Amino acid sequence: MTIRHLRIYVAVYQSENVTHAAEELHMTQPAVTRAIKELEQYYGVCLFERMYRRLSPTEAARRLYPQALHLLDVFDRIETGLRNWDSIGLIRVGATVTLGSSLLPRLVRRFKEQNPGILLQVRVANGDTLTAALCENDLDLALLENSPHLPDLCTEEIGADQLYAVMAPGDPLALQKSVTLQQLSEQPLLVREQGSTARTVLQNALEMEGLQLQAVWESVSSEALLQAAAEGLGVAVMPASRVQKTVQAGRVCMLPISGRALVRRHVAAWHKEKYLTASMKAFLEFCRTEQNAPAL
Repeated sequence: MTIRHLRIYVAVYQSENVTHAAEELHMTQPAVTRAIKELEQYYGVCLFERMYRRLSPTEAARRLYPQALHLLDVFDRIETGLRNWDSIGLIRVGATVTLGSSLLPRLVRRFKEQNPGILLQVRVANGDTLTAALCENDLDLALLENSPHLPDLCTEEIGADQLYAVMAPGDPLALQKSVTLQQLSEQPLLVREQGSTARTVLQNALEMEGLQLQAVWESVSSEALLQAAAEGLGVAVMPASRVQKTVQAGRVCMLPISGRALVRRHVAAWHKEKYLTASMKAFLEFCRTEQNAPAL
């Protein structure tokens, strides 16, 4: 029994006429008759009694009918899902902690407004965890800060941000217009965990100046570092987008870092052997055009 056999059987059952069923299916009458006979002969049952130019379903046909409808419905839904996967599919997206708390929620909301059938499954973690997930095919795409140096990944820059020194309004540094790397190295620093891009950018900049990073707080949470800075426990180094609201509330001050610019590149990354569906490409294009759009 094939799906073709079931479609022919259902059409004949509903019309009780081979000619009408053949017209509905755009088939020849002999082909429809042959398909019904193949079913009857293979299973050793009589499905239709032929009387007075009409076909009357037998008890076997009546029992088969609801099951055939169910199977055809399941098959049609499977086929529709595969044909329209790009409009109703799943995209597994990763983002660093900073981008996952500042940029990604807005991107996902706007993308879903335009593509309601696509499900975005999001994972927020540090850059090392996300690149490993891409290599293991646990993620389709990831939004990272700075390009990972891995030959198996493709990357595309979609934006950038700059890191600033963040401290309590009462901190002596808050009286200055900017902060040097030398001054930062002398402060109790509030930093992200090992493997995070913000920490790597800061640490690399200090080391290029022959300076050391003195961390008194280390956290996977940018919010925890921001609150610690507001309480005067040290100086955090964070992007402006993450601290603007707290600055406007007067709880912290934000100063540029002079000398080497501490810039993080926002990149979209995926495995070089990953097949990018139309919906994945659409999300990438959306990230290119929307990441610097103002929040609504």
